[in-house]
Amino acid sequence: MENIRSRLNIGNKVEDVKLRKRKSQLYSKEDENILKDGELRRVVLFSVAFRLINCLLVQTSFVPDEYWQSLEVSHRMVFNYGYLTWEWKEGIRGFTYPLFFAFIYKILHFLNYDSVFLLIWLPRIIQALFAAFADVKFFYLIRTLERRDVANWTFFCHMCSWFSWFCCTRTLTNSTETTLTSLALFYFPLPRSKTHSSKIYLSLVALAVIVRPTALIVWFPLLMYHFWQENDKLRLITHTVVPIGAVAVVISTLIDCIFYGKWTVVQFNFLKFNVFHGVADFYGSHPWHWYFSQGFVVVIGPHLPLFLHGCSLAFKRYKILLAAIVWTIVVYSLLPHKEFRFIYPVLPFCMIFCGISLASLKAWRRAAATVLLVSNLLAALYTGLIHQRGSLDVMSRLQTLCDVRNISTMQPDVLLLMPCHSTPYYSHVHCPMKMRFLECPPDLGEEGHVDEADRFYEDPLHWLRTSFPYKSSLPTHLVLFDVLEKVRSSQSVFMLSICLNECGICIYVMCFFVAGNIRVFAGE
Repeated sequence: MENIRSRLNIGNKVEDVKLRKRKSQLYSKEDENILKDGELRRVVLFSVAFRLINCLLVQTSFVPDEYWQSLEVSHRMVFNYGYLTWEWKEGIRGFTYPLFFAFIYKILHFLNYDSVFLLIWLPRIIQALFAAFADVKFFYLIRTLERRDVANWTFFCHMCSWFSWFCCTRTLTNSTETTLTSLALFYFPLPRSKTHSSKIYLSLVALAVIVRPTALIVWFPLLMYHFWQENDKLRLITHTVVPIGAVAVVISTLIDCIFYGKWTVVQFNFLKFNVFHGVADFYGSHPWHWYFSQGFVVVIGPHLPLFLHGCSLAFKRYKILLAAIVWTIVVYSLLPHKEFRFIYPVLPFCMIFCGISLASLKAWRRAAATVLLVSNLLAALYTGLIHQRGSLDVMSRLQTLCDVRNISTMQPDVLLLMPCHSTPYYSHVHCPMKMRFLECPPDLGEEGHVDEADRFYEDPLHWLRTSFPYKSSLPTHLVLFDVLEKVRSSQSVFMLSICLNECGICIYVMCFFVAGNIRVFAGE
């Protein structure tokens, strides 16, 4: 019995077995805890502070959609006055994205804090915090895939990108699409990824498609890659893709049907108008090579040499990301209407290659990082503080008319003689004073269609005379770009001119008129 007991080690103290310490990456303690609490806290604090400063130092306008497809719609939803562009009348825009800002506006209105300042800046601050959250996730992802120094330099490249600085805090659907893409990449099953989750990343992709249907272009090769690599393909489709897709379509469709007041499938309408009917061409077209020769070069900016070098170093490791970049640029190149912001979602992918390149440099690393930082900083500050800021500055001047409206019997009547949608509208004024701008809806099949803006620029004087035949119909204020002014006749109209030369806009306050004719010429 004792022999048996001794063999079974019953009643005997078992000595601890000491395993030999391995230096392999598989057994390193660093791998078990990629980011220590202190390091993670520093990354979070830096990202939040950086993006808030980013938000405050971007005081310029980029494209009309920044306001007309988000804040203007939200303002009308909550305060019941404003203007909806033709896209909302035709049902090609979804209400899910503006609904988020409408929820913020509603809270401010309920608390009686719906000041113009908060209506303008709070959505942008929330957008900045959302971008900061994506920045942290992006750094954590690279930290799990690469060495510490590679992750640090990739994060450096990502944060100093001038185009990300210029776009990420704006209320653009492209900005939210890019942020959601960056978050979804964190959970995507990349090779050697330890953070992947099919349900989470597909949910984020579905949300990105709801916000902007073209997000599917960026994610198509990545989705195909995931499907090809998945062992249980049937389970992936039936248990993950179909349920998430169905829920996304049902929720977005219900939201749109409620606010449109009729059955509306926005994704179908978006495809029909922009692809089949080619309505997007109305806003300009470019040659097929534009993204390769200009668009991508501008978006990636000074990072371009590092990106090309990084592609040669990490082609095999991240070929799926490189394929997604090339695929996105090629598909968008096939469409006539092209804009820089359309390819913004692939920029985080590019930063991975840039970081690998910068980390591989030895003797020239510090010099390259300095040049990269300075060149991006100059571009970021110029585009954020100087370029196209007039259209925002003029709205702060117009907002002061709301006070005049409350104490004066003469109600302000503002006419914006500028290319359509050059400025924000009621979301940046927040009072129902009378305003009008030159409309420019595209040709939707009307014979002999000429929009109002084209008629004005063809013959400004004729348009003014026919639009305002009587003295009583004259506006009290004109807003136009200073380069459009040709003649101001003192015999026909006396005008107090406040010129904002630094931002390229003039406000003309009309004092009196002769014979009801406006003797102001504005042309090309």
